[in-house]
Parts: sequence; structure tokens; C-alpha cells
Amino acid sequence: MKKISREQLKQLVEATIFVADKPVSKSRLRESVLAGFAVTDKQLEEVLEELQLDYQPRGIQLTEVASGYRFVSQESLGPLLSVLWQESAPRYSRALLETLALIAYRQPITRGEIEQVRGVAVSSNIMKTLSERDWIKTVGHKEVPGKPALYATTRAFLDYFSLTSLSGLPSAEAFAELAAQHAGQESDEQEVPSDV
Repeated sequence: MKKISREQLKQLVEATIFVADKPVSKSRLRESVLAGFAVTDKQLEEVLEELQLDYQPRGIQLTEVASGYRFVSQESLGPLLSVLWQESAPRYSRALLETLALIAYRQPITRGEIEQVRGVAVSSNIMKTLSERDWIKTVGHKEVPGKPALYATTRAFLDYFSLTSLSGLPSAEAFAELAAQHAGQESDEQEVPSDV
């Protein structure tokens, strides 16, 4: 195995993540660009942490998602950068988002269980869209009559929403707090100033 200096290792890791078309895991780094070099787990971890710190004050950041590491723009710059893309971000129906949320929070879950919670039938198009986006997958079948499919989220779902694991999903308390803030803003907007 060849030796590599700390600076060269850092440059190689940075360049690999930069040019990759999808998040790069530590194991993918080891199996590809670092395959011929003697690099310890600790060295690789330190270089990744160093890169994250180097990019923290900049317009782009190195972030870890479920599938590995990738560069992303700072969230606050999103509205300004959106002028670079003519097409708008896809808009998803409330039904699709509710279905995805139920799968994410209650997985594995059957379509019947989703329908029971939502109180309405789940459209085949919703399940097809979620599957095509690779946000959900069938992880088995429930041992009940008819053996319905059990659905769960995928790594692509975590990557899309910049999560490293499902524990990064907002809690019920966070949702309640957001709803309270939103309700407070609406009531402030509805108040009409009086000149009396």
C-alpha cells in the first residue's frame, strides 16, 4: 500500500465528493480512490470532519446524509440560487405528503393501515409516484389474510430530505410548535388596525 500525505488525502477526498453524482460513503471512498493507499479509519474521519469545518462559513457545505457525504449550498441561499433553474420544484399533493409521512413515521406499514389513518383510499398513483422517486419500497408482507405489502422509506428518501437517519425526522412536539406559530401568524395578519 502506498502512503499519502494528510494534505493529499484531504484534497483527494474533497475532489471525489465534489465530482461524484451522488453522495459518497466512507466505504465507497475506500473501495475506489483510496483503494491503493494506506489510510486508517481515524485518518479518514478526521479529514472529513476537517472538510466540514473548512466549508462551514462558506456558501457551500459538506454534509452527511444517509448514503454518505455530499456538497450542498447553504439553506439560506436557496431562494437566491433558485433563479438558476427555470423549472420550479415539484409540487406534491397533500395526499401524497400525508401518505409519505405515515410511511416514514410508522414503517413498516400497509396501504390498508395508511387508509385507516387517513380515512380515505390511497390512490395507486401516489404509491407509484413514491416508488418511482425511490422514496419508498416494499420490505415484506404482513402475515394476515391477503398478505398485504409492507412499505418503508429508502436511503434515497433520507438523502432527498438531507437526513442521516429516521431519527432526524421532526418530532410530534416540533409539529405542534410549528402549527402554533403558524396559527399565531395568521391571527396577527387578520387583525385590522383601528384609528380609534
